[in-house]
Amino acid sequence: MTQRIQEPELSGVRNFRDVGGLPTFDGRQVRSGRLFRSGHLAHATETDAEFLASLGLHTIFDFRNNADHALEGPDVELPGVRNVNIPLSDPADGREFWKMVRDGGLDQLRSILGDGKAAARMSNAYRAIIRHRTAEHSRVLHALAEDSVPALLHCAAGKDRAGLSIAVVLLALGVEREAIVADYLESNAPHRRYRVRRSGESQEARSPEVMELLAPLFDARAEYLTTAFDTIDEQWGGQERYLAKGLGLTPETLDRLRGRLLA
Repeated sequence: MTQRIQEPELSGVRNFRDVGGLPTFDGRQVRSGRLFRSGHLAHATETDAEFLASLGLHTIFDFRNNADHALEGPDVELPGVRNVNIPLSDPADGREFWKMVRDGGLDQLRSILGDGKAAARMSNAYRAIIRHRTAEHSRVLHALAEDSVPALLHCAAGKDRAGLSIAVVLLALGVEREAIVADYLESNAPHRRYRVRRSGESQEARSPEVMELLAPLFDARAEYLTTAFDTIDEQWGGQERYLAKGLGLTPETLDRLRGRLLA
């Protein structure tokens, strides 16, 4: 297995990691130092930025939308690095929904998140992104095949939109699905997790029941990514047809992509 870039202690960037080392069907593996994932870079410190600049990045793909940018701010700019914004819908999309998550009382949260509604919302969103955002994922893959490596892919938390986009790239590289899920689940590590933002200082604001209701939104759960894989199989009859018909990847493009990212 290739040696991954050593993960630093980034104080302003959550969920950063090198995707190198993941195995493929044909015995190869993702090259270290070529493909990275993280949460947003808006709060990167000067030290964080120095580390990111040291990676020799060609392109940063930012999957946040306008609401994310208004909330968090733009990414820090790294010298000589191209920033590409390809907005994808947040799985818990909607300004009013997030206002409820941040400010809503227990009864309100029960009504929108209880009885499995939160987890169902996440699974449905993953399904929708796979079905309806083929143009965006195709754009990323074609860019990586041409000239955009090394690349960093990120959204807000680095879990859902970036997680799905990384999963699609890894499928195109021929990485085993079990390995893709394992990498995705690393977002649950305590030092990687997106911090739950709740207004108010009352005991109820962050009570165990409230945190349990919110958990499906902030967890990386295998069932979410499995829903995405199932959608590929159901709609396209498998990942080969998904890559060819859904994303428009020719054998030549796949060869270039794999040449750039595999060892």
